[in-house]
Amino acid sequence: MNLKRYLSIAPDVDAALRNGKPVVALESAMLAHGIKYPDNLAFAQQLEESVRAEGAVPATIAVIDGILKIGMSRAELESLCRSHSIARVSRRDLPVMVAQKRTGAATASSAMILARLVGIPVFATASIGGVHRGAQVTMDISADLQELRQTSVIVVCSGGKMSLDIGLTLEYLETMGVPVLGLRTNDFPACLCSKSGFSVDHRVKDETEAAWIAKTKWDLGLAGGLLICNPVPEQDSMDHDQMTAIITRAIAQAEEAGIRGTALTPYLMDRICAMTDGRALDVSRKLACGNALAAARIAAAYARL
Repeated sequence: MNLKRYLSIAPDVDAALRNGKPVVALESAMLAHGIKYPDNLAFAQQLEESVRAEGAVPATIAVIDGILKIGMSRAELESLCRSHSIARVSRRDLPVMVAQKRTGAATASSAMILARLVGIPVFATASIGGVHRGAQVTMDISADLQELRQTSVIVVCSGGKMSLDIGLTLEYLETMGVPVLGLRTNDFPACLCSKSGFSVDHRVKDETEAAWIAKTKWDLGLAGGLLICNPVPEQDSMDHDQMTAIITRAIAQAEEAGIRGTALTPYLMDRICAMTDGRALDVSRKLACGNALAAARIAAAYARL
């Protein structure tokens, strides 16, 4: 299988992989949806600096003119952040985007696939998708969950999006055999809130222990990912009851407008940001940087193993 025709690995990422140095994969969908230029470019650089601060190399992932970019130059990042109405690229979209030489931002699922493809064991994002409310009727379940089941990558996040049915999301992950671990916490966070009312499967004391668990899982021949939940700090956490009411209202507005499928998450992000006067976006940026930093520490520990 010749992948060179499809891939472009940034020189610093390539060197780090060849020399066994820590690398952290980052998605680009967060940059293309919800944050306007030039704020999204500043945020992209902030995420990458959070990784570098812990001695790891950031690899922001996207599809540019049909090429799978594993790590992006400043010019490529700026071009992506300037783009309007850029496509969100999930697993199902990858072959189409590449074959048609299109440009798109990688979601969590496609970033996990491409990270695994080149040997990056750790991926950081803000939060994962999951089982949406009313999925018993709509069958709306994020591709993130299937990717966690089958793709052997450590995913560091602040839990699940609050628009999900978190209970069913955790049930799905249990059924798929995905370990849900709390980094210094017993609580499963709900992205903007440090607690969701649900618990993680196991608490881990630090990033080194998380790396050991991942290595042990894969040494035992157990394929698939691990979900490492890093809650937003209490001082930044938003009120759970208030956010529940806001999200319920945003979901109702989406239903009235006929918004569904891949358009739902960006729509909800915009509505939640507007209804919190921008605070939700500020908290999202803080927790994403915190996750990038934690992922870099896990990547460094894993590289030492």
